[in-house]
Amino acid sequence: MSRIFSLLCLFFWLTCLLLPGNLRADDLTGTIKQHYAGMTSFKAGFTQTLTHRESGAVEKRQGTLTFAKPLRLLWQTTSPRSELLLITAEAIWNYIPDEEIAYQYNPNLMQGAANIIQVITGQSDLMRDFDVKRVGLENNLQRLKLYPKNPTTQLVEADIWVDAQSGVIRKSESMDFYGNGNTIEFTSYTENIPIKESLFRFTPPKGVEVEDRRNDSAGKDLLR
Repeated sequence: MSRIFSLLCLFFWLTCLLLPGNLRADDLTGTIKQHYAGMTSFKAGFTQTLTHRESGAVEKRQGTLTFAKPLRLLWQTTSPRSELLLITAEAIWNYIPDEEIAYQYNPNLMQGAANIIQVITGQSDLMRDFDVKRVGLENNLQRLKLYPKNPTTQLVEADIWVDAQSGVIRKSESMDFYGNGNTIEFTSYTENIPIKESLFRFTPPKGVEVEDRRNDSAGKDLLR
């Protein structure tokens, strides 16, 4: 084998390793971590698909997600019915207008084991919280499979689809202990935008029943 041919083979092999489809899981998680470390806020439109394993029922939802550091999140479902989930360091509220009820939860629910909210907002250290495996390239996005190092009833495994160039998470699929699925896909995404602090405040409207669940030890899957 000639020296020139050997060098060409080496060049081809190195080039293949550098193609997006051949990125390593730790390279991708590093890109994700770096991107979200420099991000201050984002607003995204989403579609959500919830599947119930036992009944086979499928529910599709649409809405918007607004996030600002350090931890202020407003999840607003607009279809098929209105629902609000507000998460801050001080309080967690889940408001369902049609039922005229608002649930209040302990903000400590967001601490400890990783959850899908932390993942899709880029606040989870993926290499710390998960065993990560790169699946491959799908629709120009890199797919990573995540296995929680400390699984919970709400999260036993997940997949995320990432823009390898920017490090932005565009889609997630998660599964709970019972085999129920939760797929979230961003249909629009704008980051580092000014967001009014008042957006992350909630006062139950007059006449709405408030159910205090701040002492619940089990918590709940906040995105279901």
